[in-house]
Amino acid sequence: MSGRYQAKLILLFIYLRVNNSKVASRIAQAKTNFQKMKTVLTNKNISIRTRRRALECYIEPILMYGCEAWTISKQTQKKLEATEMWFLRRMLRISWTAKKTNDTVLEEAHTTRLLISKIRKRQATFFGHVMRREKLENLVTTGMLEGKRSRGKQREKLIEGLTDWLKAGKSLEAIEATKDRKKWRTMIANAVKQGT
Repeated sequence: MSGRYQAKLILLFIYLRVNNSKVASRIAQAKTNFQKMKTVLTNKNISIRTRRRALECYIEPILMYGCEAWTISKQTQKKLEATEMWFLRRMLRISWTAKKTNDTVLEEAHTTRLLISKIRKRQATFFGHVMRREKLENLVTTGMLEGKRSRGKQREKLIEGLTDWLKAGKSLEAIEATKDRKKWRTMIANAVKQGT
């Protein structure tokens, strides 16, 4: 070996990129995999319960991969909810021209909207885990790093979305609640029961 190495500059690293294109990419990958399993997921000879379970086991993990680091804006939430309904409509073979409301589709599928709640639960669990550590991850997750703020509208932080979902009041109260594992788990369970 000559000892010379050439480094390649990579502008985007796919693993935990946390912008809207990441969510769009996850949605596209989940829809692609849904289409690959279409024969099973849309088969009327298989019970709706079994097909929903297959959706939860094989498609949702693809969609939710890395969701612990997402900041979910209202626009992103609408996209995710639309994707959830897209899955159910395809599973029930409801044409896009059929004028059925989302509530009717949910009723036919014997389910409720669960995707956002599952994502928030994963985020809260991950956040609690990180906050119980006394390391740099703590500062990064809460956004309390030193330095100058960038110009323009500030990005929404993960903790802001979680405190709204958990109805924890201020973000400092949520941070303190993470120190007590039982209290944090109770807060998450209550938020999941109440829905999104």
